[in-house]
Amino acid sequence: MSKARFPHAAVLAGAFCAWLVLLPAAAAAPQPPAPAQAQTRDAVAAYESGRFDQALQGFSAAARQGNRLAQFNYAMMLLRGEGTAAQPQEALVWLRKAADNGMTHAQYTWGDLYERGELVPKSLEEANRWYERAAQGGHVQAQMELATNYFTGRGVPRDYAQAFAWYQRAASAGNGGAQYIVGSFYERGEPGVVDRDLEQAKIWYARSAAHGDPGALAKLRSLLEETVRGRAGM
Repeated sequence: MSKARFPHAAVLAGAFCAWLVLLPAAAAAPQPPAPAQAQTRDAVAAYESGRFDQALQGFSAAARQGNRLAQFNYAMMLLRGEGTAAQPQEALVWLRKAADNGMTHAQYTWGDLYERGELVPKSLEEANRWYERAAQGGHVQAQMELATNYFTGRGVPRDYAQAFAWYQRAASAGNGGAQYIVGSFYERGEPGVVDRDLEQAKIWYARSAAHGDPGALAKLRSLLEETVRGRAGM
């Protein structure tokens, strides 16, 4: 079983407009009042058109009404210094509000901050606590990070059963990397965790290959060829 770690997502440096649009559909927590939703939509539009001052004001107003998406985006703008001077400590206040309000991406971001020791003291234990909160809420990247940390014993006792369980959840959610790893678990088997099952391995490698993973495609071909040779008595 490979023990290579997956790279961290560049949470703080990457664009976050996709979250502005997609988060309202993820109703893991009660939705904020309609006025806050409208303000958040207007702030998204302002941000996307480059009107950062207006976006910042809109996110701030909606955040103070309890809109978790606005709280996260307001935190990101404060952190990056968009529409204002950078205010990292104030950004952390709003990032925590979004996380406590049930936004899984904010929870994942806290885990990432603690794992890297950025803006907060480095703590792998605290990182895993935040990853687990986000993972329980269905955040796939958090599931991957938590699974890998269990697999390597990074900040938690090494636990292949927990690792497999979280990889499987991420795989079932469509993550190609997790699908490859689940296929690898089934191909090799892991005592006390999962029995060797080449048919299941083929299924998961095929799903990963469908995402364009050449390694998964090579594994799938190898297993299929092995099956053909076995049937031919070679």
